[in-house]
Amino acid sequence: MRWHVEIKAFSLPFAEQIEFFRRKLNLPTQSWTDIYREQNDWAFVVAGANRNAIVSDFRTAIENVIAEGGTLEDFRKDFDRIVTTHGWSYNGGRNWRSRVIYETNLNSSYMAGRYQQMLAVSERRPFWRYVHSGSENPRHDHLSWNNLVLRFDNPWWQTHYPPCGWGCDCGVQALNERDMKSMGLQLGEAPPMEWETREIGKRSPNGPTTVRVPKGVDPGFEHVPGQSRLESAVPKQRTAPPLPGTSENIVPNTRARDVLPRPRPLPNINVNSTDTFLKEFGATLEQPAIFKDAGGERIVVGNEMFAAAQRVDPQQLQLLSQALKLPDEIWTFIEWHEQSKSSSVRRRYLARLMLPGNAQPVSVVVELGSDGWTAITSLTDANLAIDDLRVGVRLFARGD
Repeated sequence: MRWHVEIKAFSLPFAEQIEFFRRKLNLPTQSWTDIYREQNDWAFVVAGANRNAIVSDFRTAIENVIAEGGTLEDFRKDFDRIVTTHGWSYNGGRNWRSRVIYETNLNSSYMAGRYQQMLAVSERRPFWRYVHSGSENPRHDHLSWNNLVLRFDNPWWQTHYPPCGWGCDCGVQALNERDMKSMGLQLGEAPPMEWETREIGKRSPNGPTTVRVPKGVDPGFEHVPGQSRLESAVPKQRTAPPLPGTSENIVPNTRARDVLPRPRPLPNINVNSTDTFLKEFGATLEQPAIFKDAGGERIVVGNEMFAAAQRVDPQQLQLLSQALKLPDEIWTFIEWHEQSKSSSVRRRYLARLMLPGNAQPVSVVVELGSDGWTAITSLTDANLAIDDLRVGVRLFARGD
């Protein structure tokens, strides 16, 4: 399979790629080493563009290419205009410099978007295949990785997820077992990790820096583009419990008029630790995952959810996982915070589960918002009245 940047990167723009780029902040710099590795997930930079006006104009030009499609020659017209307007003096020739800016931003944003998409389907397509670009002058290491198939959570991807260097146009394809069989592929083993010491920033005003990178990966590319964004999107635990429906701070304060579905038995699943909880959603202790809930909303699940917890009760983890994966109902509403004079959109998951040996069901309520998540069960609060928490707009209801 031949992947070419002008097909891959901007003839087919998509929402995740566009959103990744648009959330970057403009940052003037003196050298490309001023911003390193995952810091590029958050900042838009052009090496040597040390004035806000220049960075802003380049940002607009690249964003237009990503969102609307375009070619390298289209971008070069903007490049020439920006250079002339601002009298910008840059290193290297015009064709080389414009290509570096263009390809680096489009490739990294594309692969960041693909990373998010592939994580979202990692339960159905857990095998990732390294796809070499088909370059006429290939890097031998990159060519040797072509058709290498590893699980999505293999640590090798943490340092070898493309792009793996300047001008690298390699990609990754998510597969299931049927795909692998039809393509004649097998699950492989990660190549031995060989580290190299490299000196970067020799011409930087801040002086050179020594870094260690895997063999075959250029300095600054030994990370997964967009992963730090996902990690920051993992909701942190908050201490405040869900507000009851009687609260005046909930809008709309519309209450349910029907009854909840009949309680269902708690499945016999192996969820007794943070690690096993995360596996239920395709995540690991090191890598978050995107989970699509019963209402179609994508939420990010990761180890950071429990960073503030001194101890996590295994039974509570089991109940929490079931409420998120197979809720009886999902509600949403806006909660007003009087003290901060601000509001948050909440998403509330309700479930009733029959535990072995219990005559009465256990009620579970999990709530997600921009300020984190919280949960409560009738095991920890005997006064929990789940019907009092059925408020707002109902997004999903499980059938009996």
